[in-house]
Amino acid sequence: MSTANIPPRALHVIDNLSEHRFKVPAKCINDGDDVSFFLASRAYTDILTFIFQLTAAVIPRKVKDGETGKTTIREWRLQDDDITVPPIVEKLGQLMETFKSIIDEAPPDTGPRRFGNVSFRKWYDIVRERVADGLLDDYLPADILVLGSEAAVPARAELEAYLIGSFGSSQRLDYGTGHELSLLAFLGCLWKLGAFPESNDGNVERALILRVVEPYLELIRRLILTYTLEPAGSHGVWGLDDHSFLPYILGSAQLSPAISSTSEIAMEGSVPSAPDPGDVAKANAVQRERPRNMYFSAIGFIYDVKKGPFWEHSPILFDISGVKAGWAKINKGMLKMYDKEVLSKFPVVQHFPFGSLFVWEKDPAAAEIAKTVHTASQPNSSAPTARSQPPLRDPIGDLGAQTTRALWAGGSAMPPASGTAAPWASSRVPTRPEVSVPTGPNQPTRAPWASNAPLPPGPGGTTTAPWAKPGASAPSGETQGIPSTRAPWADKKPQG
Repeated sequence: MSTANIPPRALHVIDNLSEHRFKVPAKCINDGDDVSFFLASRAYTDILTFIFQLTAAVIPRKVKDGETGKTTIREWRLQDDDITVPPIVEKLGQLMETFKSIIDEAPPDTGPRRFGNVSFRKWYDIVRERVADGLLDDYLPADILVLGSEAAVPARAELEAYLIGSFGSSQRLDYGTGHELSLLAFLGCLWKLGAFPESNDGNVERALILRVVEPYLELIRRLILTYTLEPAGSHGVWGLDDHSFLPYILGSAQLSPAISSTSEIAMEGSVPSAPDPGDVAKANAVQRERPRNMYFSAIGFIYDVKKGPFWEHSPILFDISGVKAGWAKINKGMLKMYDKEVLSKFPVVQHFPFGSLFVWEKDPAAAEIAKTVHTASQPNSSAPTARSQPPLRDPIGDLGAQTTRALWAGGSAMPPASGTAAPWASSRVPTRPEVSVPTGPNQPTRAPWASNAPLPPGPGGTTTAPWAKPGASAPSGETQGIPSTRAPWADKKPQG
């Protein structure tokens, strides 16, 4: 089993807080060149560092008994009561419950609507007003909130901007991974300000994940269900998830092989008690695992809001479920995918604001790499800028010493996506993996895109529906190369 040699690394805490000058976070990403600059910025480094820090904390640990010398495995589950929870983490969890209770004060509108429920704006306004009126005074340490209070901009201004931004858009009535990123920044700001006690082998980070991040995700799911919020910047069926990404990173880490320290994080394999990755397509297995694991908790929410075969409405997650190398491999791929599909995408990061804690400045340690398809395809302003061709960084090699690779290092760079397959889910790229979904006792039904056969010809050739039987003729109304829009069963006469 291969491992990654990763030195201990955590988001830095600001030394001289009394001299620090806070800023109101502002929008800086306006076009594709700005996305390129962001990928070479100090803010990008801090975001990835914090994600790796949280990820490493929830990987199971090997615990050696000092008397017997016997080694056991300690796992971290969602409803784990046997963890150390600092008072501030407990308070932050209560803050999420407070936001959840405000939903009762803004019941959903019963009138006709096409998209999200307009009552979400009422909930959002109530939250914003109460935060502005000092709600955070009851939940955050006073010595943090008073920082910069005598200056033009206090620390409170930066914290509130990221917290409010983590609930979605009241204007567009949507929620997506960009808003989830704001929650990460809010917790990262608190970390930088020294709000949390010293962490011992990830105990504070674990408490944050289990007592703050998961309750936040539960709040968001309640908001989505109550106000039918639209996905923000979603790829639709071709995306990993309509709304969230972090639970897939953290949840797969929960099921990775146990370690003694972060210097031996495995690149493949699973903890012995882990469910099979393919269990995501089994509703009963998902129901069993969702109270214990963040990955399955997120999958369970998909089952709550979507109907039909799992492979049909969530083909990317279904494709990933076929990974044979275990949950560590999935975790490695999720980290890569987050970098490419969230942090490198203009529609996602364009609304992320930058202040004095997540800084819009070039990181001098950023490695120069060639421009990628992810940044080259972003919209660009017609006006030339001083950052027209900024050096891009290599997210694999930057975090740590030049010879140290990141958590998901090892192997070549991620190839371009092809079809519905996750690029790292199969070694056969771009050939789609063979998968099947059993729909009866003895008759497995293949997903239409699962075959290794060449794709059907485009316009001009005879195109056959994936479900057509060999030798069957096309329904009436079809022309050469253009399939009919009629359902194949539409012409059948009813029985009797």
